[in-house]
Amino acid sequence: MRSLTLSVLTDTYSVCRLPADALIPDCLSTCPSEFCSVTRTADELSIVCASRLVPADAASEPGWRCLKVAGPLDFEMVGVMADLTRTLAEAQISVFVVSTYETDYVLVRAECLSAAIQTLRSSGHSILR
Repeated sequence: MRSLTLSVLTDTYSVCRLPADALIPDCLSTCPSEFCSVTRTADELSIVCASRLVPADAASEPGWRCLKVAGPLDFEMVGVMADLTRTLAEAQISVFVVSTYETDYVLVRAECLSAAIQTLRSSGHSILR
């Protein structure tokens, strides 16, 4: 795998869950942070957003920091997330991953951010703060 450049986003994030038929909360329609993800499945409405924007009625798991892979990434690239997640898993660092059209995001627990950065750098990746 080639060396990747990742940047650390400034907010602290929460991973949230609402019922599958819930409306997307108004506070997220014009998300004022660097990153917000809303995914609807038959089972849930899953939201990753800045912790200050967590909907009041959502179940949430707070305390995540986000690393953004510099993109855009070509759809033909193979193994981007496999390399990053394997490297972090070997260091016993849990992740939550979100992919978009242009790039990938890796969320790690806030208390593991320094260890994640050190681990990724030692694997040859560049981390911008």
